Amino acid sequence: MPHNITLIPGDGVGPEVTEAARRVLEATGVKFNWEIAEVGEHAMKKYGTPLPDSVIASIKKNRVALKGPVTTPVGSGFRSVNVAIRKELELYACLRPCKLYPGIPARYKDVDIVVVRENLEDLYAGVEFEHGTDEALQLIKLIAETKRGVIRPDSGISIKAISEFRSKRIVKFAFDYARTNRRKRVTAVHKANIMKFSDGLFLACAREVANDYPDINFEDRIVDNMSMQLVLKPGQFDVIVAPNLYGDILSDLCAGLVGGLGVAPGANLSDDMAVFEATHGSAPKYTGLNKVNPMAMMLSGVLMLQYLGEKQAADRLENAISAVIAEGKNITYDLKPEAPEKAVGTSQVADAVIKALVPPSE
Repeated sequence: MPHNITLIPGDGVGPEVTEAARRVLEATGVKFNWEIAEVGEHAMKKYGTPLPDSVIASIKKNRVALKGPVTTPVGSGFRSVNVAIRKELELYACLRPCKLYPGIPARYKDVDIVVVRENLEDLYAGVEFEHGTDEALQLIKLIAETKRGVIRPDSGISIKAISEFRSKRIVKFAFDYARTNRRKRVTAVHKANIMKFSDGLFLACAREVANDYPDINFEDRIVDNMSMQLVLKPGQFDVIVAPNLYGDILSDLCAGLVGGLGVAPGANLSDDMAVFEATHGSAPKYTGLNKVNPMAMMLSGVLMLQYLGEKQAADRLENAISAVIAEGKNITYDLKPEAPEKAVGTSQVADAVIKALVPPSE
């Protein structure tokens, strides 16, 4: 029975890396019915919105989507499509594995860290007040009246809200993931020494949930110390769980430990729905150049196969990607820092992975 999947090419380099991922997924022998959905800049021009209602309806119907990168304007323009999809579908958990494959030029060995990021609240919730507006001035006045501090009247304000419910839910997700995947340690990341009522609540919830998982080691780290420890000795970490902002930043740091965003997959999950996407952005300056690394999207496809229960196909695809990396011949410029002139393009990487795929056993 084919799997019905919403396929979102995205924009920038999104269509190129998404097409490469689609090709290798189909080469595993697993059957898919792809339902194409358009978002981002192209959708904005065509429909007047970067996220048409039809896209959300498609994902709700199919329950699974494979999504390419989407451009998010910096400082102006429409809000992030990525954030909007997560909020619309209550995709509360962001799963970002960072695994070092043999052959990738990196400073470390045997790094295998999974970052679990809360997806819906914290500073990314988008509760903001533009500087100089009546709303911002009213809020500044209210804060002054409560004697909690003084904020300059020319300030823009973003609200950092951390809830007990969502904190417990994401920490439980991290522990369940660790238990299912035979991981030994969960590290909660916070800044509770300073933000005692937001990060402090997250830490208290993490400690409470940890009590229900005596078979898994638990620790907590302050986010600045965590950043240093990841650079000094990443092998000490296994599963990391963090609020939204820290999870986003640390997942990029962890990607840097294993070769960069070109090999950093991601999944956004609820209890019954999933959107798989690469961690990297749309890199519009490389659009149409057949240059960027599609392996992050391919590895996101591996996560999708695992989610769909296609474990054998997932293992075969991951092994094929690993073999291409180890051979070092058909890889993109980011994995060939010493000889970028010998790198191949996006589509050539897909060709090599398809060739490396071991046929399914009869």
